[in-house]
Amino acid sequence: MTAPDVPTTMHIGELAERTGMSLRSIRHYDEVGLLVPSGRTSGGFRVYTAGDLERLLVIRRMKPLGFTLEEMAGLLRVVDGLATADPTEAAALAARLDEFLDDARARHAKLLERAAMAEEFIGTLGRLRASV
Repeated sequence: MTAPDVPTTMHIGELAERTGMSLRSIRHYDEVGLLVPSGRTSGGFRVYTAGDLERLLVIRRMKPLGFTLEEMAGLLRVVDGLATADPTEAAALAARLDEFLDDARARHAKLLERAAMAEEFIGTLGRLRASV
C-alpha cells in the first residue's frame, strides 16, 4: 500500500528530494544495479515507484554504517528474495537477514563509541579555549 503523500510514480528529481540524496548518487546506484528505475518515459527519463523510494531509503540507511556496495547488493537480494521465497528459502533468507541485523547493530555501536569520543574531544577543546 502506498502512503498517501507518495505519488504512484515520480521522476529522479522528486526521488532525490524525498530522500535527500543527490541525482548523481541515484544515477550511480542505477549504474551499479542497486536501484534500477521501474520504468522510463517515452523520452527516456527514469520513472520510480514508491517501492523504488523504499529501496533507496534502505540504501541510504546502510551508507552511514559503512556497508559496501557489494554488501548493500547482498542485503537487497535478501529483501527481494523474501517477497517470493518458499518456506525453505524464506528460512535461509531470514537467517541471512539476521546476519545483516547483527552486523548493523555492531556498526551502530561503533558509531556511538566514535561519537562519544568526538564529544569528549570537543569538551577538551572547549576547556582549552576557555583557559586562554
